Amino acid sequence: MAGRCLNRVILVGNLTRDPELKYTPAGTAICTFGLATNRSWSTSKGEHREEVQYHRIVAWQKLAELCGKLLAKGNKVYVEGRLTYRTFTGRDGVQRTIAEIVLDDFIVFADGKKAVASAELEKVEVKKEEPEDIEKEAIPVEEDTLPKEEVIVEKKEEESKTASQPQEENQKSEENVNIDESDIPF
Repeated sequence: MAGRCLNRVILVGNLTRDPELKYTPAGTAICTFGLATNRSWSTSKGEHREEVQYHRIVAWQKLAELCGKLLAKGNKVYVEGRLTYRTFTGRDGVQRTIAEIVLDDFIVFADGKKAVASAELEKVEVKKEEPEDIEKEAIPVEEDTLPKEEVIVEKKEEESKTASQPQEENQKSEENVNIDESDIPF
């Protein structure tokens, strides 16, 4: 039976912190992040209970770089990997053992849209947009003409021509919701 072994972990949860991307002295990328999974149930008395488990995820090489670029605190992701145990001596001299999941694959669930697998993400180049020059787009407004709470936003003609109807409706619904990142529990 030694040939029939399996070490596979599959989790769907939310990132508890931003991924931390580092490089070994040899130049190998390593990325670590935390993942929280929730389980809820009702007791025989009808009480609602919830249990949260926290997992340490480790990615290596190209997958580590993708995690560092594409994941952020609060993202819902599907992760697949293998369970490993690592023993180390802490700063206080005590020997500790921790469980880690070495990542083989992940899928990002992007804001209720279609999930994107890591294999698809490798084909797409991540573009970092340069901050736009605010002074070029600023509209001079006299303070006396508008109430202080009102804000005017002017869209470029090019953006409004290329924007599709569903995106505009989605943006309108998102504008009405103000969520502070500190309110998110993960």
